[in-house]
Amino acid sequence: MRFFYSLAILAARCVVPLVTRSAKAKAFVQGRKEVWKQLENIPKDAKVVWMHCASLGEYEQGLPVLQGLKATNPDYFYLVTFFSPSGYQVRSAHGVADLTTYLPWDTKKEVQRFISRVNPKMALFVKYEFWPNMIAALHNANVPLYLIAGQFRSQQVFFKPWGSSYRQLLKGFKHLFVQNEKSLKLLQQIGISQVSISGDTRYDRVGATKTPLPFMETFVGNRKCIVAGSTWPEDEAVLIDAVVQTPNDWCWLIAPHEINEEKIKILIAKLPQGSLRYTQSEEAERKKCQLLVLDTVGMLSRCYAYGSIAYVGGGMGTSGLHNILEPASEGIPIVIGKNYQKFPEAKALIDLEGVISISAADECTKQLSELMQNDALRTEKGKQNAGFVSQNQGATEKTLSLLNQVL
Repeated sequence: MRFFYSLAILAARCVVPLVTRSAKAKAFVQGRKEVWKQLENIPKDAKVVWMHCASLGEYEQGLPVLQGLKATNPDYFYLVTFFSPSGYQVRSAHGVADLTTYLPWDTKKEVQRFISRVNPKMALFVKYEFWPNMIAALHNANVPLYLIAGQFRSQQVFFKPWGSSYRQLLKGFKHLFVQNEKSLKLLQQIGISQVSISGDTRYDRVGATKTPLPFMETFVGNRKCIVAGSTWPEDEAVLIDAVVQTPNDWCWLIAPHEINEEKIKILIAKLPQGSLRYTQSEEAERKKCQLLVLDTVGMLSRCYAYGSIAYVGGGMGTSGLHNILEPASEGIPIVIGKNYQKFPEAKALIDLEGVISISAADECTKQLSELMQNDALRTEKGKQNAGFVSQNQGATEKTLSLLNQVL
Protein backbone atom coordinates (compact mmCIF):
# COMPACT_ATOMS: atom_id res chain seq x y z
CA MET A 1 0.00 0.00 0.00
CA ARG A 2 2.82 2.43 0.89
CA PHE A 3 4.46 1.72 -2.48
CA PHE A 4 1.36 2.78 -4.43
CA TYR A 5 0.85 5.76 -2.12
CA SER A 6 4.40 6.95 -2.80
CA LEU A 7 3.85 6.57 -6.55
CA ALA A 8 0.68 8.66 -6.30
CA ILE A 9 2.49 11.41 -4.39
CA LEU A 10 5.30 11.47 -6.94
CA ALA A 11 2.76 11.73 -9.74
CA ALA A 12 0.94 14.58 -8.00
CA ARG A 13 4.23 16.39 -7.42
CA CYS A 14 4.89 16.30 -11.17
CA VAL A 15 1.37 16.99 -12.43
CA VAL A 16 0.08 19.67 -10.03
CA PRO A 17 2.53 22.41 -11.18
CA LEU A 18 1.43 21.81 -14.78
CA VAL A 19 -2.30 22.22 -14.20
CA THR A 20 -2.45 25.03 -11.63
CA ARG A 21 -4.70 27.91 -12.62
CA SER A 22 -6.05 29.60 -9.49
CA ALA A 23 -3.99 31.94 -7.30
CA LYS A 24 -4.41 29.53 -4.38
CA ALA A 25 -3.04 26.60 -6.38
CA LYS A 26 -0.12 28.66 -7.65
CA ALA A 27 0.72 29.66 -4.06
CA PHE A 28 0.59 25.97 -3.11
CA VAL A 29 3.20 25.13 -5.77
CA GLN A 30 5.44 28.17 -5.34
CA GLY A 31 5.48 27.87 -1.56
CA ARG A 32 6.94 24.39 -1.73
CA LYS A 33 9.79 25.62 -3.91
CA GLU A 34 10.83 28.00 -1.13
CA VAL A 35 10.69 25.53 1.78
CA TRP A 36 14.32 24.51 1.77
CA LYS A 37 15.63 28.06 1.67
CA GLN A 38 13.31 29.01 4.55
CA LEU A 39 14.47 26.07 6.65
CA GLU A 40 18.02 27.45 6.51
CA ASN A 41 16.80 30.05 9.02
CA ILE A 42 16.71 27.40 11.74
CA PRO A 43 19.89 27.70 13.82
CA LYS A 44 22.09 24.62 13.55
CA ASP A 45 22.02 23.95 17.29
CA ALA A 46 18.30 24.71 17.76
CA LYS A 47 16.05 22.37 19.74
CA VAL A 48 13.03 22.30 17.43
CA VAL A 49 9.40 21.67 18.32
CA TRP A 50 7.48 21.18 15.08
CA MET A 51 3.71 21.57 14.71
CA HIS A 52 1.96 20.74 11.43
CA CYS A 53 -1.53 21.93 10.47
CA ALA A 54 -3.54 21.37 7.32
CA SER A 55 -4.91 24.90 7.22
CA LEU A 56 -6.02 27.86 9.30
CA GLY A 57 -8.76 26.01 11.18
CA GLU A 58 -6.35 23.36 12.42
CA TYR A 59 -3.84 26.06 13.34
CA GLU A 60 -6.44 27.67 15.58
CA GLN A 61 -6.80 24.31 17.34
CA GLY A 62 -3.08 23.83 17.77
CA LEU A 63 -2.30 27.42 18.73
CA PRO A 64 -3.22 27.20 22.45
CA VAL A 65 -0.88 24.22 22.81
CA LEU A 66 1.89 25.98 20.89
CA GLN A 67 1.54 29.08 23.06
CA GLY A 68 1.57 26.99 26.22
CA LEU A 69 4.69 25.09 25.19
CA LYS A 70 6.47 28.30 24.23
CA ALA A 71 5.62 29.94 27.56
CA THR A 72 6.94 26.97 29.54
CA ASN A 73 9.88 26.09 27.26
CA PRO A 74 11.13 29.37 25.76
CA ASP A 75 14.56 27.96 24.87
CA TYR A 76 13.12 25.80 22.07
CA PHE A 77 12.71 26.84 18.43
CA TYR A 78 9.08 26.56 17.25
CA LEU A 79 8.40 25.59 13.64
CA VAL A 80 4.90 25.53 12.11
CA THR A 81 4.13 24.02 8.71
CA PHE A 82 0.95 24.20 6.63
CA PHE A 83 -0.41 22.10 3.79
CA SER A 84 -2.81 24.78 2.53
CA PRO A 85 -2.02 28.33 1.37
CA SER A 86 -4.95 29.77 3.37
CA GLY A 87 -3.25 28.93 6.64
CA TYR A 88 0.27 29.81 5.56
CA GLN A 89 -0.61 33.18 4.06
CA VAL A 90 -2.42 34.40 7.17
CA ARG A 91 -0.01 33.13 9.82
CA SER A 92 3.41 33.24 8.20
CA ALA A 93 3.88 36.89 9.18
CA HIS A 94 1.66 37.09 12.25
CA GLY A 95 1.96 33.76 14.06
CA VAL A 96 3.71 32.96 17.32
CA ALA A 97 6.10 30.44 15.70
CA ASP A 98 9.75 31.26 15.14
CA LEU A 99 9.37 30.05 11.55
CA THR A 100 6.40 29.17 9.36
CA THR A 101 6.68 27.23 6.10
CA TYR A 102 4.76 24.88 3.85
CA LEU A 103 5.00 21.14 4.42
CA PRO A 104 7.16 19.53 1.72
CA TRP A 105 5.67 16.85 -0.49
CA ASP A 106 5.33 13.51 1.31
CA THR A 107 7.89 11.72 -0.85
CA LYS A 108 10.50 9.58 0.89
CA LYS A 109 13.33 11.77 -0.42
CA GLU A 110 11.80 15.08 0.69
CA VAL A 111 10.70 13.68 4.03
CA GLN A 112 14.22 12.48 4.82
CA ARG A 113 15.67 15.82 3.76
CA PHE A 114 13.16 17.66 5.96
CA ILE A 115 13.84 15.58 9.07
CA SER A 116 17.61 15.79 8.58
CA ARG A 117 17.47 19.57 8.31
CA VAL A 118 14.92 20.25 11.07
CA ASN A 119 15.95 17.46 13.47
CA PRO A 120 12.83 17.97 15.62
CA LYS A 121 12.81 17.01 19.28
CA MET A 122 9.02 16.71 19.16
CA ALA A 123 6.43 16.67 16.37
CA LEU A 124 2.77 17.65 16.74
CA PHE A 125 0.12 16.93 14.10
CA VAL A 126 -3.27 18.61 14.49
CA LYS A 127 -6.64 16.89 14.11
CA TYR A 128 -6.68 15.08 10.74
CA GLU A 129 -3.12 15.11 9.45
CA PHE A 130 -1.75 11.66 8.56
CA TRP A 131 1.15 11.65 6.10
CA PRO A 132 2.38 8.04 5.80
CA ASN A 133 5.98 8.64 4.74
CA MET A 134 6.49 11.42 7.27
CA ILE A 135 5.00 9.39 10.11
CA ALA A 136 7.18 6.38 9.26
CA ALA A 137 10.31 8.51 9.02
CA LEU A 138 9.66 10.24 12.34
CA HIS A 139 9.14 6.85 13.97
CA ASN A 140 12.38 5.50 12.50
CA ALA A 141 14.24 8.61 13.69
CA ASN A 142 12.85 8.17 17.24
CA VAL A 143 11.11 11.56 17.13
CA PRO A 144 8.09 11.52 19.48
CA LEU A 145 4.97 12.31 17.45
CA TYR A 146 1.68 13.44 19.01
CA LEU A 147 -1.79 14.03 17.57
CA ILE A 148 -3.58 17.06 19.03
CA ALA A 149 -7.37 17.42 19.10
CA GLY A 150 -7.82 14.30 17.01
CA GLN A 151 -11.26 13.38 15.76
CA PHE A 152 -12.11 10.00 14.24
CA ARG A 153 -15.20 8.66 12.50
CA SER A 154 -16.11 5.09 11.62
CA GLN A 155 -16.14 5.98 7.90
CA GLN A 156 -12.38 6.63 7.90
CA VAL A 157 -10.04 4.13 6.27
CA PHE A 158 -8.44 3.18 9.61
CA PHE A 159 -11.60 1.31 10.55
CA LYS A 160 -12.23 -0.49 7.25
CA PRO A 161 -11.33 -4.16 6.65
CA TRP A 162 -8.80 -3.08 3.99
CA GLY A 163 -7.22 -0.38 6.17
CA SER A 164 -4.54 -2.44 7.93
CA SER A 165 -1.61 -0.40 6.60
CA TYR A 166 -3.28 2.80 7.75
CA ARG A 167 -3.99 1.32 11.17
CA GLN A 168 -0.28 0.60 11.40
CA LEU A 169 0.40 4.31 10.87
CA LEU A 170 -1.40 5.18 14.09
CA LYS A 171 1.15 3.12 16.02
CA GLY A 172 3.74 5.67 14.93
CA PHE A 173 2.21 8.20 17.32
CA LYS A 174 3.59 8.27 20.84
CA HIS A 175 0.20 9.52 22.04
CA LEU A 176 -3.08 10.59 20.47
CA PHE A 177 -5.13 13.28 22.22
CA VAL A 178 -8.72 12.98 20.95
CA GLN A 179 -11.75 15.19 21.32
CA ASN A 180 -14.40 12.75 22.46
CA GLU A 181 -15.26 9.28 23.74
CA LYS A 182 -16.43 8.11 20.31
CA SER A 183 -12.94 8.66 18.90
CA LEU A 184 -11.38 6.96 21.91
CA LYS A 185 -13.52 3.83 21.52
CA LEU A 186 -12.92 3.59 17.77
CA LEU A 187 -9.16 3.63 18.32
CA GLN A 188 -9.29 1.17 21.19
CA GLN A 189 -11.32 -1.25 19.06
CA ILE A 190 -8.44 -1.47 16.56
CA GLY A 191 -5.79 -1.94 19.23
CA ILE A 192 -4.57 1.64 19.69
CA SER A 193 -3.92 2.08 23.40
CA GLN A 194 -1.74 5.21 23.54
CA VAL A 195 -4.80 7.47 23.44
CA SER A 196 -6.72 9.72 25.85
CA ILE A 197 -9.57 12.22 25.75
CA SER A 198 -8.33 15.78 26.04
CA GLY A 199 -11.27 17.61 24.49
CA ASP A 200 -11.17 20.27 21.79
CA THR A 201 -8.51 22.97 22.19
CA ARG A 202 -10.61 25.41 20.15
CA TYR A 203 -12.74 26.04 23.22
CA ASP A 204 -9.70 27.42 25.01
CA ARG A 205 -8.66 29.46 22.00
CA VAL A 206 -12.00 31.23 21.56
CA GLY A 207 -12.13 32.11 25.24
CA ALA A 208 -8.95 34.18 25.05
CA THR A 209 -9.03 37.98 25.29
CA LYS A 210 -9.22 39.66 21.88
CA THR A 211 -7.79 42.97 20.69
CA PRO A 212 -10.50 45.57 19.88
CA LEU A 213 -11.22 46.60 16.28
CA PRO A 214 -11.77 50.38 16.03
CA PHE A 215 -13.25 50.13 12.54
CA MET A 216 -16.01 47.85 13.86
CA GLU A 217 -16.78 50.22 16.72
CA THR A 218 -17.17 53.02 14.17
CA PHE A 219 -19.17 50.98 11.67
CA VAL A 220 -21.64 49.49 14.16
CA GLY A 221 -22.04 52.61 16.32
CA ASN A 222 -25.41 52.55 18.11
CA ARG A 223 -26.83 49.92 15.79
CA LYS A 224 -27.03 46.17 16.21
CA CYS A 225 -25.02 44.04 13.80
CA ILE A 226 -25.37 40.68 12.05
CA VAL A 227 -21.93 39.22 11.37
CA ALA A 228 -21.96 36.69 8.53
CA GLY A 229 -18.60 34.94 8.65
CA SER A 230 -16.76 32.61 6.25
CA THR A 231 -19.58 32.71 3.71
CA TRP A 232 -19.59 30.87 0.39
CA PRO A 233 -21.82 31.73 -2.60
CA GLU A 234 -24.38 29.13 -1.42
CA ASP A 235 -24.61 30.95 1.93
CA GLU A 236 -24.81 34.38 0.37
CA ALA A 237 -27.70 33.23 -1.83
CA VAL A 238 -29.89 32.54 1.22
CA LEU A 239 -28.87 35.78 2.95
CA ILE A 240 -29.72 38.33 0.25
CA ASP A 241 -33.46 38.57 1.00
CA ALA A 242 -32.77 39.02 4.70
CA VAL A 243 -30.25 41.75 3.92
CA VAL A 244 -32.76 43.65 1.80
CA GLN A 245 -35.39 43.50 4.57
CA THR A 246 -33.07 44.59 7.39
CA PRO A 247 -34.42 47.43 9.62
CA ASN A 248 -32.47 50.70 9.71
CA ASP A 249 -31.28 50.13 13.27
CA TRP A 250 -29.41 46.99 12.19
CA CYS A 251 -26.33 46.60 10.00
CA TRP A 252 -24.44 43.73 8.35
CA LEU A 253 -20.82 42.66 8.14
CA ILE A 254 -20.25 39.92 5.54
CA ALA A 255 -16.85 38.21 5.56
CA PRO A 256 -16.54 35.84 2.55
CA HIS A 257 -14.33 32.79 2.94
CA GLU A 258 -12.62 33.31 -0.39
CA ILE A 259 -11.03 36.70 -0.84
CA ASN A 260 -10.31 37.35 -4.48
CA GLU A 261 -11.24 40.31 -6.63
CA GLU A 262 -13.54 38.52 -9.05
CA LYS A 263 -15.66 36.86 -6.36
CA ILE A 264 -15.84 40.01 -4.23
CA LYS A 265 -17.14 41.96 -7.22
CA ILE A 266 -19.79 39.31 -7.90
CA LEU A 267 -20.91 39.49 -4.27
CA ILE A 268 -21.04 43.31 -4.22
CA ALA A 269 -23.17 43.30 -7.39
CA LYS A 270 -25.81 41.19 -5.59
CA LEU A 271 -25.97 43.41 -2.50
CA PRO A 272 -28.07 46.56 -2.00
CA GLN A 273 -26.73 49.78 -3.45
CA GLY A 274 -24.50 51.58 -0.98
CA SER A 275 -22.80 48.45 0.35
CA LEU A 276 -19.08 49.04 0.88
CA ARG A 277 -15.84 47.08 0.91
CA TYR A 278 -13.58 47.42 3.93
CA THR A 279 -10.44 47.89 1.84
CA GLN A 280 -12.01 50.56 -0.37
CA SER A 281 -13.85 52.71 2.16
CA GLU A 282 -13.11 55.34 4.77
CA GLU A 283 -14.38 55.69 8.34
CA ALA A 284 -16.89 58.42 7.50
CA GLU A 285 -18.44 56.31 4.73
CA ARG A 286 -18.76 53.24 6.94
CA LYS A 287 -20.76 55.13 9.55
CA LYS A 288 -23.49 55.73 6.97
CA CYS A 289 -23.60 52.37 5.18
CA GLN A 290 -25.73 49.42 6.27
CA LEU A 291 -23.57 46.64 4.87
CA LEU A 292 -19.80 46.27 4.91
CA VAL A 293 -17.93 43.47 3.14
CA LEU A 294 -14.78 42.43 4.99
CA ASP A 295 -12.53 41.77 2.02
CA THR A 296 -9.39 40.95 4.00
CA VAL A 297 -8.29 38.14 6.30
CA GLY A 298 -7.28 37.76 9.92
CA MET A 299 -9.97 39.84 11.65
CA LEU A 300 -13.20 37.83 11.54
CA SER A 301 -12.88 36.20 14.97
CA ARG A 302 -12.67 39.64 16.59
CA CYS A 303 -15.59 40.98 14.57
CA TYR A 304 -18.02 38.58 16.26
CA ALA A 305 -17.59 40.56 19.49
CA TYR A 306 -19.51 43.41 17.83
CA GLY A 307 -22.36 41.21 16.63
CA SER A 308 -25.81 40.65 18.07
CA ILE A 309 -26.44 37.73 15.69
CA ALA A 310 -24.02 35.56 13.71
CA TYR A 311 -24.41 33.59 10.52
CA VAL A 312 -21.58 31.09 10.00
CA GLY A 313 -20.96 29.87 6.48
CA GLY A 314 -20.07 26.56 4.90
CA GLY A 315 -23.24 24.71 5.84
CA MET A 316 -25.31 25.51 2.76
CA GLY A 317 -22.82 23.84 0.43
CA THR A 318 -20.39 20.95 0.74
CA SER A 319 -17.25 22.83 1.78
CA GLY A 320 -17.85 22.13 5.47
CA LEU A 321 -19.23 24.29 8.25
CA HIS A 322 -16.79 26.88 9.56
CA ASN A 323 -15.99 27.73 13.17
CA ILE A 324 -19.15 28.37 15.20
CA LEU A 325 -17.30 28.43 18.53
CA GLU A 326 -15.94 31.92 17.90
CA PRO A 327 -19.38 33.60 17.83
CA ALA A 328 -20.70 31.16 20.45
CA SER A 329 -18.06 32.37 22.91
CA GLU A 330 -19.37 35.92 22.43
CA GLY A 331 -22.79 34.86 23.71
CA ILE A 332 -24.82 35.57 20.57
CA PRO A 333 -27.30 33.36 18.65
CA ILE A 334 -26.02 31.65 15.50
CA VAL A 335 -27.67 30.68 12.23
CA ILE A 336 -26.07 28.03 10.00
CA GLY A 337 -26.92 26.06 6.87
CA LYS A 338 -28.33 22.57 6.58
CA ASN A 339 -25.11 20.53 6.31
CA TYR A 340 -23.70 20.33 9.81
CA GLN A 341 -23.92 16.61 10.68
CA LYS A 342 -20.13 16.07 10.81
CA PHE A 343 -19.66 18.83 13.39
CA PRO A 344 -20.45 17.68 16.94
CA GLU A 345 -20.39 21.18 18.39
CA ALA A 346 -23.08 22.24 15.91
CA LYS A 347 -25.27 19.27 16.76
CA ALA A 348 -24.86 19.96 20.48
CA LEU A 349 -25.70 23.66 20.17
CA ILE A 350 -28.73 22.95 17.98
CA ASP A 351 -29.96 20.62 20.75
CA LEU A 352 -29.41 23.45 23.24
CA GLU A 353 -31.29 25.81 20.87
CA GLY A 354 -28.42 28.29 20.71
CA VAL A 355 -27.87 27.52 17.02
CA ILE A 356 -30.54 27.50 14.31
CA SER A 357 -30.11 25.48 11.12
CA ILE A 358 -31.85 26.70 7.95
CA SER A 359 -32.19 25.07 4.53
CA ALA A 360 -33.63 27.80 2.30
CA ALA A 361 -33.70 31.58 1.82
CA ASP A 362 -37.25 32.12 3.10
CA GLU A 363 -36.48 30.15 6.26
CA CYS A 364 -33.29 32.14 6.78
CA THR A 365 -35.13 35.44 6.43
CA LYS A 366 -37.84 34.31 8.86
CA GLN A 367 -35.39 33.16 11.53
CA LEU A 368 -33.23 36.25 11.31
CA SER A 369 -36.29 38.50 11.43
CA GLU A 370 -37.51 36.82 14.62
CA LEU A 371 -34.09 37.19 16.22
CA MET A 372 -33.82 40.86 15.27
CA GLN A 373 -37.24 41.62 16.75
CA ASN A 374 -36.90 39.66 20.00
CA ASP A 375 -34.22 40.81 22.45
CA ALA A 376 -35.12 38.15 25.03
CA LEU A 377 -34.84 35.36 22.44
CA ARG A 378 -31.38 36.54 21.37
CA THR A 379 -30.24 36.76 24.99
CA GLU A 380 -31.43 33.24 25.85
CA LYS A 381 -29.87 31.63 22.80
CA GLY A 382 -26.63 33.53 23.32
CA LYS A 383 -26.48 32.42 26.95
CA GLN A 384 -26.76 28.76 25.88
CA ASN A 385 -23.89 29.20 23.43
CA ALA A 386 -21.55 30.95 25.86
CA GLY A 387 -22.27 28.41 28.59
CA PHE A 388 -21.49 25.52 26.26
CA VAL A 389 -18.10 26.98 25.35
CA SER A 390 -17.23 27.61 28.99
CA GLN A 391 -18.14 24.07 30.04
CA ASN A 392 -15.90 22.52 27.40
CA GLN A 393 -12.69 24.41 28.08
CA GLY A 394 -9.58 22.74 29.55
CA ALA A 395 -8.24 20.61 26.66
CA THR A 396 -5.05 22.64 26.38
CA GLU A 397 -4.10 22.06 30.01
CA LYS A 398 -4.64 18.30 29.68
CA THR A 399 -2.48 18.17 26.57
CA LEU A 400 0.31 20.30 27.98
CA SER A 401 0.53 18.26 31.17
CA LEU A 402 1.94 15.34 29.15
CA LEU A 403 3.91 17.26 26.51
CA ASN A 404 5.82 19.33 29.06
CA GLN A 405 7.11 16.12 30.62
CA VAL A 406 8.81 15.23 27.34
CA LEU A 407 10.66 18.51 26.74
